[in-house]
Amino acid sequence: MPTARDLATPLGRARMLFAMLSAPKLRAGIGRILAGEGAPEAPDVRGPLSQLDWLGSDGEVDVAALRETTEALALMRSDQAILEVGRLEGIPMKTEESREVSARIARIVFERVGAERTLTEAELNAAIAMFAKDVALVRRDSVDAGVLTRTADGAAYRLTAD
Repeated sequence: MPTARDLATPLGRARMLFAMLSAPKLRAGIGRILAGEGAPEAPDVRGPLSQLDWLGSDGEVDVAALRETTEALALMRSDQAILEVGRLEGIPMKTEESREVSARIARIVFERVGAERTLTEAELNAAIAMFAKDVALVRRDSVDAGVLTRTADGAAYRLTAD
């Protein structure tokens, strides 16, 4: 099994791709490049897309790098992820993008512990900390996005019914 050190670059790619696919503008930009339409002109999209080292501006894909990223994503979805995968050190700064990433983290937490459960703030913090460094931001964004509800005193959290 590969070690976390071996997976640092592919996991970085996977995380970046995950975050970008959460943002509609960036998702559309990636789609344009892959469709052969070239990179978007908007500076707020062009900058982040230039960080995708596996995707050329002409839409040419580095197959080996993408294969490594696919394997890293498979690991992240496996039972071994908790042992091999580090956590997110940063979350997008824009509120909309931050809430989307945070909401996904909250959903993953409740997928793993059980959607019907109520978690104390300490339990939720511990679970979020496995995925992201800024626990308070993820928790707050998830509530603001309507993914989590909290008791009036903030002591307990539940996943909002869809």
